[in-house]
Amino acid sequence: MYEWMKNGGASASLAAVAASSIGVIGAVTLCEKDLKNPMTEYYTSDSAENDDHAVHDYGAKEHNVLATSTETTPVATPVDANKGNIMMSPQNVLSFGEQKIADEAAKAKKHAGSLKLFSGNGNMGLSLEIARIMGINLGKATVGRFADGEVNVMIHENVRGKDIYVIQPTGPPVNENLMELLLIISTLNRASARRITVVIPYYGYARQDRKMQARVPISAADVARLLEAMGVDRVVAVDLHCGQIQGFFSPRVPVDNLDGGIVGINHFGNKDLVNPVIVSPDAGGVYRAKKFKERLAHKFDIDDIGLAMIIKQRARAGTVDTMDLVGDVKGCDCIIVDDMIDTAGTICKAAKVLKNSGARRVFAFASHGLLSGPGNDRIANSDIDECVILNTLPSTPQRTHNEKLTELSVAPLLAQTIFNIHAKQGLSALFK
Repeated sequence: MYEWMKNGGASASLAAVAASSIGVIGAVTLCEKDLKNPMTEYYTSDSAENDDHAVHDYGAKEHNVLATSTETTPVATPVDANKGNIMMSPQNVLSFGEQKIADEAAKAKKHAGSLKLFSGNGNMGLSLEIARIMGINLGKATVGRFADGEVNVMIHENVRGKDIYVIQPTGPPVNENLMELLLIISTLNRASARRITVVIPYYGYARQDRKMQARVPISAADVARLLEAMGVDRVVAVDLHCGQIQGFFSPRVPVDNLDGGIVGINHFGNKDLVNPVIVSPDAGGVYRAKKFKERLAHKFDIDDIGLAMIIKQRARAGTVDTMDLVGDVKGCDCIIVDDMIDTAGTICKAAKVLKNSGARRVFAFASHGLLSGPGNDRIANSDIDECVILNTLPSTPQRTHNEKLTELSVAPLLAQTIFNIHAKQGLSALFK
């Protein structure tokens, strides 16, 4: 054995160990070699002596270096016959490059799966933007229709043992997008995917979260049961209409409800606001408005932000009868914060109430801009100075031509969330 070792066996043995480690994680490395942390800037360093690539993380206090393997002189290494492991001696220490390979192999083994992104037709533009930020491609799939209108789903690449993330909002047309999502999940499960996480920027049927009268369904819970029955492992949503929807899923399926308000904070914080007041358009949204106020005050060091609320009485669904303002907004810049804008009837009437109460300027922010029916025209002809929405739903030419509408991208937030989940990192730091 030692004669074999003297003839370069140690080098071959080290190579065998590295090959065996890499062999286990080869799929991970090949699939994720370009996976990027959205909060990290990648650049090439020509001045570094021992590293080929350097990574600068704005959120970290230290500089991480990724080095490539370097050649070393073969050294004879004894082998433990009982355990079959290479016994390291002071004269045989792994080089910096070899140690990095071993560390990366151990880290990849912990993840035990590779990441793939798939998307339905709900918001392909958002899905492509997320994939671009993460530095990977969307998975190859067909999501179309048969001649009779049935949904046709086909995955064109191997997903066995992979960690899959499906990006699909269930917005208009709600039933079409929901059925696409359910069949994509079913297809991936039947193809032996290891874990399936659905990213739902807009959760359809969320407003039917309780029985307000007799003989009506709780549709938000029924959609949750459908997703769970298809075999989903995790759900990521943006600004659910109400937080209790998370409880409609069993403990086996964790739900991450992302706050889209953090995307709008930078937009409004850079404005020259005078005596800002955050306004909730109804009693149920006071907590959301309060969180928006606290984050805006903390990030931009504004101490005098007020909070107001509008109490509304609905005649029926989609129709507001009366509105009463609770709070003082005279001479103030008001920001109406809500989770969605559907027909824009509520938010436009709220803006009129604020203007009649002496508000200086009125802004509006909502994570989901449905703008059904006359919603777009109502905003264009309202007292709102600017209405800010996120791109959780696909845009339309009518929205683009509305000068009062501003659309912000939620893709960086979702990309960072997917990265953190896959890397088994926490999400709470994203909202601090």
